[in-house]
Parts: sequence; structure tokens; C-alpha cells
Amino acid sequence: MPRWKPDARQRLVVAALSLFAEQGYDDTTVAQIAERAGLTRSTFHRHFTDKREILSAGQKTLSRLLVEGIADAPADATPIAAVAAGLERASGEMTSFNRELSPLLHAAIEANEELQERNALKSMGMAAAMVGALKQRDVPEATAQVAAELGVLAFKLGFTRWADPARDDAPGELATLTLAALEELLAAAQGLD
Repeated sequence: MPRWKPDARQRLVVAALSLFAEQGYDDTTVAQIAERAGLTRSTFHRHFTDKREILSAGQKTLSRLLVEGIADAPADATPIAAVAAGLERASGEMTSFNRELSPLLHAAIEANEELQERNALKSMGMAAAMVGALKQRDVPEATAQVAAELGVLAFKLGFTRWADPARDDAPGELATLTLAALEELLAAAQGLD
């Protein structure tokens, strides 16, 4: 078996999610993932500490992109406009690879309680990153929390729509769908009076 092949990290993610969908998360081993990817266990461990980490692959990058977008928003941007800038930056970096993995990722998470908890933590991490970036813009804590949570919901809704294989217009630009979801959520929030 060759010691190095290009795109090892992506191949490991695809292999893991495929195996999780086929035989379940609990019954999948690191050795099986590495074998399915055509790599060694040591290569797996160069990219991930364990199989749980595969499901949070990209979370740090996503949070960084959200923070960068918020930080780069115009100085006079409202908190929600700054969140929109973060969503646009992060969404713009998603590729067809992310879209194609979505059904496998969704199936793995839905089938395992531990993975559901990890997914919830991922959402909390995204929100915390946005809250921190908004507070750097002197946005009050409560306002930052609400704006960030709306941002997380908008990202999830936009991503779900983007990743839906039944949509004829997909793979529409994720940023467009995410920003539209944010507008929908803002309109819904105004109706709560």
C-alpha cells in the first residue's frame, strides 16, 4: 500500500461516512476506515485523533470563516448585517464535496446519540465564535447571542436546502440560500410580537 496519496483527508471522511451509513458508527473501526480509503491507520491518525473527530472535520475552518466575515463587515454594519457577512464568507467556501457528503453525514448523525450530541456542540461552537466576533465589534452580549443563534439557524437551513438532492436548482450557491434563510428567520422573529 502506498504511504501517501493525494486528498487523504477527504478520502478518509468519505470512507468513514460511507461505513457509518452501511454498518453504523459504533461498528466501524479506524482500521476499516483507513482500509476503505486505501490508506494506513497511521495516515488516519495524522489527520484525525479518532473516528469521532471526522464528524467535526472543518468546524474550526467554518468558525474561522464566520469570524473573518463578521470582522470584515463595514464598521457601521448592524449586528445582523455583520452575521450575514460571516455567513456569506463561510458559505462561499463550501464546495460540491460538502454537498455530496451531506446525506451520509446526516444519516450517521441521525443513527447515533453520541453523534447527535457532537453535532449540537458543533452548532454551539459556531454560535460562540460569532458571539466573540460580534463582541469585538462592541455588540452587547444579549444582542450578540441572538444574532449568532439566528446565524447558526440560517446556516443550517440554507445548508439543508443546498444539500437536498431533490432540489432542481441545487447546487445553487449556498451563500444565496443561507442569506435567504436569515431573511426568513428575521421575518419570523418580527412576527413573534
